[in-house]
Amino acid sequence: MSIITFAGKTPRIHDSAFIAPGCRLIGDVEIGPDVSIWYNCVLRGDVNRIRVGARTNIQDGSVIHVDSPTPEHPEGAPTIIGEDVLIGHMALVHGSALHDRAFVGLGAIVMDSVIEPEGMIGAGAMLTSGKRIGRRQLWLGRPARHVRDLGDAEVAAHAAGVANYVRNGRAHRAAIAGG
Repeated sequence: MSIITFAGKTPRIHDSAFIAPGCRLIGDVEIGPDVSIWYNCVLRGDVNRIRVGARTNIQDGSVIHVDSPTPEHPEGAPTIIGEDVLIGHMALVHGSALHDRAFVGLGAIVMDSVIEPEGMIGAGAMLTSGKRIGRRQLWLGRPARHVRDLGDAEVAAHAAGVANYVRNGRAHRAAIAGG
């Protein structure tokens, strides 16, 4: 993995996090406890900040980026990822807020938007700029649109997925360390 200081900011990683080989963490990036960031992900906090909350997982090949400040938007758009978030393989998240227990499906694109707690964008979907997925809403398509609400069993399955990724991250960390 590469940890790169940019513009005087160095990524900060909690001791319990698993960062897989091949990952690139650049600039103003903060990784919380029991987070797992899988093989060949890029988190580029070069022109704004990225925060990743406890027990979140960012799966293989995903890219997390931010938006620069501008005169019209002096704060720009950081990417703030809450706790217990699942981000599927090859996802792209740009300048967005993913609240606790949000779910981003495989290959999905989230651009300058918000996903509320337990909201989900499905595999391959594209959430265009300025959209907001509400609590427990499922959005699908390109561009994504609300198709239905998630049931209790689906939300419970996502929680089980979070716990599984915490365990799996610990196992991979131990294997890489030779133990």
